[in-house]
Amino acid sequence: MPSATIVSAPSYVFPFRSSTSSISPTAISLTKRTWKPRIQTISFGKCVVRATVSIEKETPEAERPETFLRGVDEAQSSSSVRARFEKMIREAQDSVCSALEAADGGAQFKEDVWSRPGGGGGISRVLQDGAVWEKAGVNVSVVYGVMPPDAYRAAKGAPTDQKPGPVPFFAAGISSVLHPKNPFAPTLHFNYRYFETDAPKDAPGAPRQWWFGGGTDLTPAYIFEEDVKHFHSVQKRACDKFEPTFYPRFKKWCDDYFYIKHRGERRGLGGIFFDDLNDYDQEMLLSFATECANSVIPAYLPIVEKRKDLPFTEHQKAWQQLRRGRYVEFNLVYDRGTTFGLKTGGRIESILVSLPLTARWEYDHKPEEGSEEWKLLDACINPKEWI
Repeated sequence: MPSATIVSAPSYVFPFRSSTSSISPTAISLTKRTWKPRIQTISFGKCVVRATVSIEKETPEAERPETFLRGVDEAQSSSSVRARFEKMIREAQDSVCSALEAADGGAQFKEDVWSRPGGGGGISRVLQDGAVWEKAGVNVSVVYGVMPPDAYRAAKGAPTDQKPGPVPFFAAGISSVLHPKNPFAPTLHFNYRYFETDAPKDAPGAPRQWWFGGGTDLTPAYIFEEDVKHFHSVQKRACDKFEPTFYPRFKKWCDDYFYIKHRGERRGLGGIFFDDLNDYDQEMLLSFATECANSVIPAYLPIVEKRKDLPFTEHQKAWQQLRRGRYVEFNLVYDRGTTFGLKTGGRIESILVSLPLTARWEYDHKPEEGSEEWKLLDACINPKEWI
C-alpha cells in the first residue's frame, strides 16, 4: 500500500469517524519542539491503514492570535461555520475559565499558546493545586491539513477503486476535565468539536463531509441525587430546545461510551455524548453545540459551590482517589481521542491534561455492601434514569 502523509492534531479534536472575559496568561512555555516522520498503523474497525505519519510538533507562541484560521481561504469569512465555531469555543473557554477562577478564589490558569506549521494551533489552560481545583484543564484547538487517502476511504467506507489524493481536513474543538479536591464535589468532562473534509482538487471522488461531536458527563465519588438530577435536567433542557429525541438518545450513548470494559462498570453517572452528527441542518447543529457548551457552567458550578467546603474524612478522600484511578484507566485504555493522540505524536501535555493530579489503586478493593461507596459503584454498573 502506498504511503501517505497525515498531520497530527491534539487528540481531543481529531475525531476520525468510527469518534467572555479574557484570561491573562500567568506563564507561557517556550520549549522548542521538533518534527520527525515515522511509520504508523491506524485502525478503523476491521480495516488497518499503514501510512507514513508526519509528526508535526507545535510551535510555542508568545500571545494568542485573534484567529487560528489565517491562510485558509474559505475560512476567512466571519460568517463561515469554521469561523463561528472557533469563535464559540474560544468564548466558551474564556467564560468557563473565568467562572472556575472565581469559584476557586485565588488560583489562576497557566496558559500555553501554540501553532502548527501545517495550519492552525491552540490554547491550553491549566489550573493546578488551587483551593477548590486539584487540576482543571480547558483547551481549544483549531487545526487543518491533509489526511491520507487510504485513511479517508477506510473511515468513510468508500469503494476501493477510488484513489483520491490526500484529503484536506479541518478540526476544531474545546475539551475540558475538571477535578475538584473535595471528594463530595464531582469531576466533570466536556468536549465539543466540529470536523470537515474537503474534496482534493484532483479527486472529486472524495466529496466534502462535515460532522459535530461532543458531550458533557459527570463523575462523582459520592452520590447526591439532587446534584445528579440537576445536572441531567440541564442537559435535557439543552437537548429539548432542538430535538426531543436528543436527550434519551445521547444519554444512552454516553452510558455506553464511558464504559470500562475490563471492570464492567461505567466511568461515572453519565450525561450526554454524540459523534458523527450530520443528519440535521448544519446551522441547527452549530446552535445545538453552542447551547451545550454554554450549559456547562449552569449544570456544574452550582453543584461544586454546594460541596466544595463540606468536611470529609481520610477514608472518603481515599475513595475519591480510587475512583480517579478508574478515570485514568478509561482515558488511557479506551478513550479514542487520548489513544489516537498518544499513537500519533500529538501535543502530550494537551492530551494528558485530562488525568487527575493524584489517583490511587488498592489491591482487590471492595466497598462494604450498602455503604455510600457501594451505592456509587452500583450506579456505575447499573446506570439509571435520573430525571
